[in-house]
Amino acid sequence: MKQKLKNRTKKYAADCWNLCTKFPVSREYNAFCNQLIRCSSSVGANYRAACRAKSTADFINKLKIVEEEADESMYFLELLLEVSDKEHSEMKRLHAEGNELLSIIVASIKTMRNRKS
Repeated sequence: MKQKLKNRTKKYAADCWNLCTKFPVSREYNAFCNQLIRCSSSVGANYRAACRAKSTADFINKLKIVEEEADESMYFLELLLEVSDKEHSEMKRLHAEGNELLSIIVASIKTMRNRKS
């Protein structure tokens, strides 16, 4: 499961990056695209860090970062959906994938908290 999620979060980052290459280069689009690239790649990077956690508390803390970054990725996808008239199906797909990743992470956090108590 760990490796599958590592691969999935890496693909999510790459897919968000590929989406951003399809927008015009402008100050406005660059602001949203740069943020989307940062937070979507942070989902995978921080999940990998969580897999190397030294304790349950460390693992939960790192997963909380993943949760925040996944939610932020969804936010920038929502903004791009509002301001752009192109790539809507891809943005909706990526938003749905972000939501699935977020759900998995939240469930993992809850599971680990229940084990801890």
